[in-house]
Amino acid sequence: MIDYLKRAFDRLPIAQERKKVLNLPNAITMLRIGVIPVLFLLLQSPGPTGSLVIACIFVVAALTDLLDGYIARKYQIVTTMGKFLDPIADKLVVNTAMILMIPLGRIPAWIVAVIIIRDFTVDGIRTIASSEGIIIQASRLAKQKTLCQVVAVTALMIHYPFLGADAHLVGIVILYVALFLTLYSGLDYLMKFFKEVFNKKN
Repeated sequence: MIDYLKRAFDRLPIAQERKKVLNLPNAITMLRIGVIPVLFLLLQSPGPTGSLVIACIFVVAALTDLLDGYIARKYQIVTTMGKFLDPIADKLVVNTAMILMIPLGRIPAWIVAVIIIRDFTVDGIRTIASSEGIIIQASRLAKQKTLCQVVAVTALMIHYPFLGADAHLVGIVILYVALFLTLYSGLDYLMKFFKEVFNKKN
């Protein structure tokens, strides 16, 4: 299936120079960003069915993150644009979903604020580190944090009882786990940054 998608995309009438930027992984990433307007349907305070549909769309968008990364590695088409767009797309989709659920009372505003502030702080640390020639790779903690955020946001989107479980309660519990991992991974990035700077000076 993936090979078919790759061949079909390669046959599109796109100039070879543009394909260096608009390749299949990057197109999937941009498609993920394109899901954001759909998330604004949350502001309409949908019922059980509508909430479930929006949650499913969110999950599909989140799964495309794995797909574009797999395709980029398999076909060796990792690009600077892809490295730039992919993490931004993830944060835009997840953070937008969380922000839109604040007016509905589905998620505490202060948790959303802490998570977004942490993301900006870590991005700042990595930018400063990069300017100093220091590369801080994404840690396992950060990946676990992202996974917990996606699961929590999905459950909070569903909100209503689902498969015999209180989706909202499940989402809140996992959200607090995500909050802990968010702060812990942020501290981990900070410690790695200072350690690399200290080692570089010595």
